[in-house]
Amino acid sequence: MKPIHSDKAPAAIGPYSQAISSGAGLVFVSGQLPIDPATGAFPEGGVKEQTRQSLINAASILEAAGLSLKNVVKTTVFLADMADFAAMNEVYAQFFSAPFPARSAVAVKTLPKGALVEIECIAAE
Repeated sequence: MKPIHSDKAPAAIGPYSQAISSGAGLVFVSGQLPIDPATGAFPEGGVKEQTRQSLINAASILEAAGLSLKNVVKTTVFLADMADFAAMNEVYAQFFSAPFPARSAVAVKTLPKGALVEIECIAAE
């Protein structure tokens, strides 16, 4: 296993890596909260802005691994409120193109720091 780190994404807020390269052709990106690494805060607005920042963070980590969102084969989207699904999906669709990665989207009771969304992904090297 090889850790992946990007200064263009927020540092891990616990005992985990931003991402891990498995050594078997896969990169596992930890769930990305919508934290702007320049400010340490969530972007102003709602779930659309937070989705955009979460995906920018994931893309920055993938870039550190020499990959991009085009390499993503699976995502998991965690929403604090499933009523935000359509708004999240609208922004999500701007970051991916066909063939789209497989995806799960689930509502959770709460997310760290009160986030509205958190997104993790798996990419193929």
